[in-house]
Amino acid sequence: MNGENFGASERLVDAAYVRQGAQGRRAHELRLRALLEQGKCPEDGWNESTIELFLHELAIMDSNNFLGNCGVGEREGRVASGLVARRHYRLIHGIGRSGDISAVQPKAAGSSLLNKLTNCIVLDIIKQSGVRTATSCFVVPMATGMSLTLCFLTLRHKRPKAKYIIWPRIDKKSCFKSMITAGFEPVVIENSLEGDELRTDLKAVEAKIQELGADNVLCLHSTTSCFAPRVPDRLEELAVICANHDIPHIVNNAYGVQSSKCMHLIQQGARLGRIDAFVQSLDKNFMVPVGGAVIAGFNDSFIQKISKMYPGRASASPSLDVLITLLSLGANGYRHLLKERKEMFSYLSTELKKLADVYNERLLDTPHNPISLAVSLEKLDERSNTAVTQLGSMLFTRQVSGARVVPLGSLQNVNNYTFKGFMSHANDYPCAYLNAAAAIGMGKQDVDLFLKRLDKCLKTFRKEKTQEKDVPETENFTMDSEIGKENGN
Repeated sequence: MNGENFGASERLVDAAYVRQGAQGRRAHELRLRALLEQGKCPEDGWNESTIELFLHELAIMDSNNFLGNCGVGEREGRVASGLVARRHYRLIHGIGRSGDISAVQPKAAGSSLLNKLTNCIVLDIIKQSGVRTATSCFVVPMATGMSLTLCFLTLRHKRPKAKYIIWPRIDKKSCFKSMITAGFEPVVIENSLEGDELRTDLKAVEAKIQELGADNVLCLHSTTSCFAPRVPDRLEELAVICANHDIPHIVNNAYGVQSSKCMHLIQQGARLGRIDAFVQSLDKNFMVPVGGAVIAGFNDSFIQKISKMYPGRASASPSLDVLITLLSLGANGYRHLLKERKEMFSYLSTELKKLADVYNERLLDTPHNPISLAVSLEKLDERSNTAVTQLGSMLFTRQVSGARVVPLGSLQNVNNYTFKGFMSHANDYPCAYLNAAAAIGMGKQDVDLFLKRLDKCLKTFRKEKTQEKDVPETENFTMDSEIGKENGN
């Protein structure tokens, strides 16, 4: 209520009580005002009542919620289900206009304000996470792969003759298909094995640019966050190469916001050389439902060009989800999650090494990867050709998600390109291995439960071969009882 309404309320309720209520309302409004004036993530998280008040205030600014609205167009914010309307806080119009996802909608001032504020808050978090010179970003309602495609399509207008994208190999289908979908030819640069790590082959990148001609290269497509034993690309050196050859540089930073090391690489790359845009997933970095990404960069004009490439309006759901999440956490809450993730990475690394030693395996030495770890499965692989993949199945039936077992020599055809040793990021990696990652939101109980179940699986392979065939199948039927024991039931 405004001041006049509070004044009118004093005719019905004691004035002292009304003034007290008005002060309570004022406390909420001061938070809203600070957010609107500063455009930054609040230091301390908001409670749900403040967030919901804010969202309802935004919603009533949209034309579909006007009391006297008369909509006679084809898109007037009509929603058949009240449940759907409430799920979206009646912010129905989405974001952007037909020609620009970042444009303001005349019929939806509230949704437009939500869009602008979300972009400002996410940019603030990106800066606080390490890329301090980033100047612009926007939330796009597409996952990382399609968001990368949007970047490549934007570059097409700047470099119409270019047909190649140079790509240090990372075995993730969406990364490869993002270039194919945009209509370009990926030029795969195999990684260099240094100890246990797979690292960027800078000489091969330079040689390929010389071979193809810089004008024929649309961009270099590098990666930060990745599965060990591959480690983040040598971003600083690649950025310098791109600057020297005047080649655009797009970075896949899928789940790198949660890693200070990945963000530092981007910051240094932009400082020393050239990075045109970097793309990160909303769900992997901010713990919201899948379906959104953030495209960020160091040149406002270029980031705006990418936003204008998006055809039509867009769903506001990813923006709404990340806005609610960051207002709930506040900058302090998000920093706490980042700190906790680092601690869990250290803990997971220590405990995985102990477990690997028990089974005469080893934790692969990948110090340049700040999120993912890998444990060799050499002894297991020696037992049979199927033991490694069987371990993956056993973990899956025990409700262990996210862990990956990588056997030797897998072949995978992706859009008529055959990857040898697929998932290992190399044609001939020396050993089979198991991946596990310490990502944002992971707790000690997750690590402990994973290690307990992994230990149980590995123990089965110590039994006689006649028993090995029966144990996994039998244990599948007792999965509920096993989980009950783990939970102390």
